[in-house]
Amino acid sequence: MIIVLGPQRRPTLDAVGLDGPVATITAGWQEREPDDAELDALLDGRSLNLALYARWQDVLDRDPEYAEAERAHRAALAEQQELHLVQLDGVLGALREVARRGGSGPRVRDEARADAESVVRLVDDRHLARVAHERAAFADRWRPAEREAVARHRDAVAAAVAGAAALAVAGGHVGVLGHVLRLFGVGRPPTVVCWSAGAMAMTDRVLLYHDRTANGPSHAEFSDVGLGWIPGAVLLPHARRRLRVDAGSARVAQSRAGRARALQEGHGRRDQHAAGDPAFLRG
Repeated sequence: MIIVLGPQRRPTLDAVGLDGPVATITAGWQEREPDDAELDALLDGRSLNLALYARWQDVLDRDPEYAEAERAHRAALAEQQELHLVQLDGVLGALREVARRGGSGPRVRDEARADAESVVRLVDDRHLARVAHERAAFADRWRPAEREAVARHRDAVAAAVAGAAALAVAGGHVGVLGHVLRLFGVGRPPTVVCWSAGAMAMTDRVLLYHDRTANGPSHAEFSDVGLGWIPGAVLLPHARRRLRVDAGSARVAQSRAGRARALQEGHGRRDQHAAGDPAFLRG
């Protein structure tokens, strides 16, 4: 079972009722990874932090050859992301212009809008396919799991997760979370609780968005492929604070999710608890 919580500014984790030892991941906090005293208290002192960020830094220190390869890999992904934003500038601009147009009836405009939305989805899908290819090519060439500096950490992480009744994944930097989860091959125990960026990393596709930045709205952008533990969903944490509903952002997000569900964390609840089907709890 996977339980997705809303933002934890006012924690609800203790209400989930987890039993036994809980492996925790706070790698998204990066240098603040060890600052987990509040999280441990919510779990009645039964948490074991997997320290994935610290393990990652240790790998980079111990294996300079791999560290250099990973830096080049991250640079290639960053360039892909920049080019994706250039593409989005054009196709989202066209979508906005079509949506603004009036006319004698809705049919022609709606058909044009549907076409524009399909072009945006095509750009998103092609971008994520290239990201997935880049990651697969890097893994095939450098085989991180077989490198000594990585392998010993993977063994330790696997043992810790095997001894835990549940896994709790906090938010933070979603890119870092996704990377270390893959690098150390984190397995899935019977119960997973996640929120914010931690929940985003569990999906098929990670969508970054913010309409209320200091410089004005920015394009929502698919940045990565996730672990796929929550298939068929695009999660939107902090949506009430970040999305301007009056600007049509929620509709665009749903359109870009395609057949997947665009879900705002903390809005509503699902009662399905079957394996592989997340339960969404109000935050």
